Amino acid sequence: MTSFTPELRFAQKVLDEQPFSVLVGARVEVFEPGRAVLALDIREDLKQQNGFVHGGVLAYAADNALTFAAGTALGPAVLTGGLTISYVRPATGVSLEAEATVVSSGRRQAICQCEIFAVAADGTRTLCAVAQGSVLTAG
Repeated sequence: MTSFTPELRFAQKVLDEQPFSVLVGARVEVFEPGRAVLALDIREDLKQQNGFVHGGVLAYAADNALTFAAGTALGPAVLTGGLTISYVRPATGVSLEAEATVVSSGRRQAICQCEIFAVAADGTRTLCAVAQGSVLTAG
């Protein structure tokens, strides 16, 4: 069960101000120093023609999880500087979880890693993608 700390409430408020995040139904599950977990339910309209979650949805989840994790180190005014993603296997199940951690941070930049898991109805988590990115302060 998610514990709704003031920090987590703030992070969810920021996410709710992003129209695309609202469109895909994203939510912040964890927001703590050096770490963030973003989740979303897998819906039919987020899949590609073969029935797997579209790679763009996985990239979105990685991008936002990376920036939220970096925000715990750099503050809330951050932007993605770049990211790479490797797709490990097709994503199927009931939800996605993107877990990002800060690997290194300075005053204006953080380097973060993210693992994206597809979660089955029974709670089994399967790694479907990994990403790494740089996040910069917006000022």
